[in-house]
Amino acid sequence: MPIAPARSTEPDADTPPVRKEFSFTRDDFERIRRLIYDHAGIQLNPGKMEMVYSRLARRLRSNNLSSFSDYVRLLEGPRGPEWEAFTNALTTNLTAFFREAHHFVELERLIQRVSATREVSLWCSASSTGEEAYSMAISAIEACGTMTPRVKIIASDVDTAVLAKAQAGVYTMDRVDRMAPERLRRFFLRGSGANEGMVRVRPELAALVRFQQVNLLDARYPVTGPFDAIFCRNVMIYFDKPTQHGILQRFAPLLRPDGLLFAGHSENFYHAADLFRLRAKTVYELANARAETA
Repeated sequence: MPIAPARSTEPDADTPPVRKEFSFTRDDFERIRRLIYDHAGIQLNPGKMEMVYSRLARRLRSNNLSSFSDYVRLLEGPRGPEWEAFTNALTTNLTAFFREAHHFVELERLIQRVSATREVSLWCSASSTGEEAYSMAISAIEACGTMTPRVKIIASDVDTAVLAKAQAGVYTMDRVDRMAPERLRRFFLRGSGANEGMVRVRPELAALVRFQQVNLLDARYPVTGPFDAIFCRNVMIYFDKPTQHGILQRFAPLLRPDGLLFAGHSENFYHAADLFRLRAKTVYELANARAETA
């Protein structure tokens, strides 16, 4: 079968460049990279210029601005409400119920062991729209065999928009279609009428989780440990190694001596061997755990 020649992705010499709605220079992009790194520790790849344009263009429209240089000047001025919208726009939120299922098997073991003697305290530190935190709550209920386990979960994120969605606990059916039918019936209420095709977490599930805003770059976190486990999954990949180490330094004293830190599937903390060591697949314990629990 004849093969057609590959099509060039380069524009024709006669084709004028696509005119953009807003002026956006490389200098504007570099200033935005610096601002989001300093504020939230997010390290934007130099190749993300188009992504930044598409995500922030609506912020320029909302503020009636005609160029990104005007928008950057707004951000570099006195700190105002636009900073929250700016951070929300550049935060990536990819999540799912029971993502990386092996972690929840490990979590159930921990909950069963600890809840026999006291309340279990958990922190979901990058909760996005809530699927991870509610998965933790479902694991707690199933581990303890009761809808009111001795477990409390703090779920946080820097993005206030996704926290509002998480707090509402309402999801489209495609977000839960991989969940076992018995889990779906037990932990969610199906919508009807105008809410057809939607589900809401049951009140008993929502009661186990408290949502609040936390910026992992802050020097101190507005959460109180010690925690039996901290979930910080698929967020460290957006930080450079020094920023990661600084966050891990703040995590360590918030964990119980035998507590666990859960990382994402593409993350590792070998550069922080002074703080954490690998215990299981992407599950870490404090580097001095044995010494403290001996």
